[in-house]
Amino acid sequence: MFDAKTRTIVVVGAQWGDEGKGKLVDVLAERADWVVRYQGGANAGHTVHVGNVSTVLHQVPSGILHPGVRCAIGNGVVLDPESVFDEVDALVANGVDVTGRLYISDRAQLVMPYHKLVDKESAASKAIGTTGRGIGPCYEDKVARRGIRVLDLRHPARLKALVERGTDHANHILLGFGSPKRADAKFTLKALERIAPRLLEITDDVGLAISRAQKQGAAVLLEGAQGSLLDVDHGTYPFVTSSNTTAGGAAIGVGIGPRTIDAALGVVKAYTTRVGSGPLPTEFDEPMSEIVRKLGNEFGATTGRPRRCGWFDAVVVRYAVRVNGLTGLAVTKLDVLDTLDKIGLCTGYRIDGALVEEFPGDIADLDGIEPVYEWFDGWKSSTAEARTLAALPRQARAYLDRIQALVECPAQYVSVGTRRDQIIGL
Repeated sequence: MFDAKTRTIVVVGAQWGDEGKGKLVDVLAERADWVVRYQGGANAGHTVHVGNVSTVLHQVPSGILHPGVRCAIGNGVVLDPESVFDEVDALVANGVDVTGRLYISDRAQLVMPYHKLVDKESAASKAIGTTGRGIGPCYEDKVARRGIRVLDLRHPARLKALVERGTDHANHILLGFGSPKRADAKFTLKALERIAPRLLEITDDVGLAISRAQKQGAAVLLEGAQGSLLDVDHGTYPFVTSSNTTAGGAAIGVGIGPRTIDAALGVVKAYTTRVGSGPLPTEFDEPMSEIVRKLGNEFGATTGRPRRCGWFDAVVVRYAVRVNGLTGLAVTKLDVLDTLDKIGLCTGYRIDGALVEEFPGDIADLDGIEPVYEWFDGWKSSTAEARTLAALPRQARAYLDRIQALVECPAQYVSVGTRRDQIIGL
């Protein structure tokens, strides 16, 4: 996908997350110089399969598994300072050399123990179905200007004041929840003192580093977390994450200009899934969900929660194409559909009897909708060994053609398995 004119590419999820972004970034990273994560936190899980080894990455960019590729965590990420090094240590134990290859923005916000405590005790977070990793409370503190950034670790007196302020605020919230639990500033400061030397050693001005790399002609991949329909502005609010997951958030979350991004690749499953509460217009009944969940191993990489499953929703993906300005699609998990007799594809909705072809902004409109489907004969044969578009069954090619026409975006990749060599370039 990289060429003389396309040097910076953003990879986004174009559904509700879990689309296979990590795998696509891992494959594209083979030709990249830099891979940069631009938003989210440890609430995301990207699973990458190399040979018989599966690696789940929560904060470290997926390109880390390619020797020589430099990886960075941008200012738009909320960083869990302890778990990120658990992740790094696990990579090193598995033979991955990260020395001189991982950088963290000095402007990234830090997830504190009190953020996790507030998250876990919040009734609102439980209703929405958050991961309890402190992501939302950390972003709240960022916007309220009481957050703690990586660069604050360089200034002990300032850090102490910020931690005490944040702890007091968290305890006030916990009191309001009626929770008996309380945050401890001394505990938090000791944890930060322990981790600070190691974290500051790999801290950098990531935006400046990437800008310089772009000017030198480097190939740069920008990696998001979650999916477009979980974007805090453009998703199914309030059942969303706490950051901008869409392509527009990439420039802000890295610290580069939007005109330096040359292409946007949207990753979609050949069907639809989401974790937690919120609308899923094409959701299966439970027996069908169980079938597809087992076929696709649809359990969250971060939480282990079973994912809700449904047919491919072209209304959702066409919306994602628009709000991201997608230049291409990568369709993953086509092989999960190999054994099905019939395959549904949602082309529109009926709301109060009227046909709607654009995704509504008010989720109340989604409560009583009736999805409009086109039905395709299943191909009833394995696609796992296909390495070209022509090698796919005729019915599978017809299904892919119809998806591209409906969402108004060309497919550039199709995945038919978990391994690196099971991605077909179109």
